[in-house]
Amino acid sequence: MTTTRVQLALNVTDLAAATTFYTALFGVPPHKQREGYANFAVEDPPLKLVLIEKPGDGDRLNHLGVEAETSEEVTAALTRFRGAGLEATLAEHDVCCHAAQDKVFVTAPDTPTGWWEYYAVTDDSVANPDRESTSVCAASCEAKAAADGGTCCS
Repeated sequence: MTTTRVQLALNVTDLAAATTFYTALFGVPPHKQREGYANFAVEDPPLKLVLIEKPGDGDRLNHLGVEAETSEEVTAALTRFRGAGLEATLAEHDVCCHAAQDKVFVTAPDTPTGWWEYYAVTDDSVANPDRESTSVCAASCEAKAAADGGTCCS
């Protein structure tokens, strides 16, 4: 049996205050913290909570996803999505959200970015000193970011 968890990425005004709140709410410390970024790997309920500091951004929901344990699960999901007639794009070795990931973007209605991501982290400590993204996520958000004055996955 595979283990997945829903990913919820939120834009927050004050990262320190949000980190303190979610640590208390879920009873676990952040799994990873970087400048303007924190994520939590919550066991119960199974959740990957991502906090992205964006002061002044009125949109609180950043993006949605499902975190899988392995790249093989991502490949199997891609096959299932395409078999169901869903529009899906594969992004292998994607550097996004301070990690290397294999992922699939599935076009979805009524979501802030227009898609859900289904991914597995392949390197949680990827060397990326310039914080540059190779991500399809970041590329697809550039037009929206330019219009809204923000970024997607940084």
